[in-house]
Amino acid sequence: MTLVSDELHLKSEELNNYWMPFTANRQFKGAPRLIAKAKGMYYWDDQGRQILDGIAGLWCCNVGHNHPRVVEAIQKQAGVLDYAPPFQMGNPLQFELANRLADITPGSLNKVFYTNSGSESVDTALKIAIAYHRARGEGSRVRLIGRERGYHGVGFGGIAVGGMVANRKMFGTLMAGTDHLPQTWNLKEQAYSHGQPAWGAHLADELERLVALHDASTIAAVIVEPVAGSAGVLIPPVGYLQRLREICDKHGILLIFDEVITGFGRLGTAFGSQALGVTPDLMTVAKGITSGTVPMGAVFAKDEIYDTFMSGPPHMIELFHGYTYSGHPLACAAGIAVQQVYQEEGLFQRAAELAPYFELAVHSLKGAPHVIDCRNLGLMGAVELQGRAGSPTAKAFEVFLKCYERGVLIRTTGDILAFTPSLIVQKAEIDRIFGTVREVLETVAA
Repeated sequence: MTLVSDELHLKSEELNNYWMPFTANRQFKGAPRLIAKAKGMYYWDDQGRQILDGIAGLWCCNVGHNHPRVVEAIQKQAGVLDYAPPFQMGNPLQFELANRLADITPGSLNKVFYTNSGSESVDTALKIAIAYHRARGEGSRVRLIGRERGYHGVGFGGIAVGGMVANRKMFGTLMAGTDHLPQTWNLKEQAYSHGQPAWGAHLADELERLVALHDASTIAAVIVEPVAGSAGVLIPPVGYLQRLREICDKHGILLIFDEVITGFGRLGTAFGSQALGVTPDLMTVAKGITSGTVPMGAVFAKDEIYDTFMSGPPHMIELFHGYTYSGHPLACAAGIAVQQVYQEEGLFQRAAELAPYFELAVHSLKGAPHVIDCRNLGLMGAVELQGRAGSPTAKAFEVFLKCYERGVLIRTTGDILAFTPSLIVQKAEIDRIFGTVREVLETVAA
């Protein structure tokens, strides 16, 4: 690979105008970390230094970076059809991709509504849920139930049902009528669980309490992540999701799974719902749908939900919702190529086969300095650190910086280190990721 050209080196004054998302802007601009190239499992910075990507970009580059088949598909499509209006018009790729996706979704989740991100997918699913109940004559069902420590993107709907305090506290009252289930992670009862913890299924029964408080006739949907990713890889207890499904069915409440992270092979199956044995009514995806190459998301709806909207005069719009870039031709081309790569290279099965090795690597950090928990499921892992007194998040951020200096990219959330490598990761690369983290932990002060 050719080293990065001098043209990509930025002067300090050229960093001023970009307001960076979810970033400590002042710290970054004082010591910038600039990624200039990528291939396979690796990035290269603007100095030409190679960096092992331990988090698949941002939980999204499941087929690795710059896969030749995907690059070719995007380049070719850009010269054929750059854009077409998605309202009252369509393009063939939208339907081809939807058919490919319906082939791998669980149950009757066959209807695909395109968005451009996980955040848009969540807000779309919430709107569909409320509109569905109205269409079937239960317009009083407008309440939405999320979960503490849940992350559902950054739209007002997603923040409202989400439960990460830092994401919520600056933005006012958000949406009225939301409530939250308790989060499922408990250090005392679940520390160092391999896979799903045995303790905690009873926490789903809190939904019955919320039903008693609000009445089922006011509740449209419950939304949870099968595995809470951005909060620090919080694994659902055995039986927890099954119990949520039972309670939702009992009270006529829709169950929405946010599979923006767990979708497309992360747990060794196409979707986390299949690995965990529970089928939702609506499912949100993004990230792995195009392996992060072109922004895209989607909502999968059960056939019966879609069919409920298909009434009235045939010339009338059934759902007044959508985006200028829904089903964008370049995104669809990327999505089709990525789905082909998943299938032809057997990447979901490969993830399932690698999961036991990855599990051992995650738990190899038990006993390392500062570590108070290790947890895993599929190719998702987290190592939780004892926070530094009076300075929360500082210790994990220090580990992140020192790992980056050693050529390994990890992710932090609070005082948790998160690991979600691409599905093409090799065992030697897994060893390097966790070996580097152990070395760094030995250098970090309490």
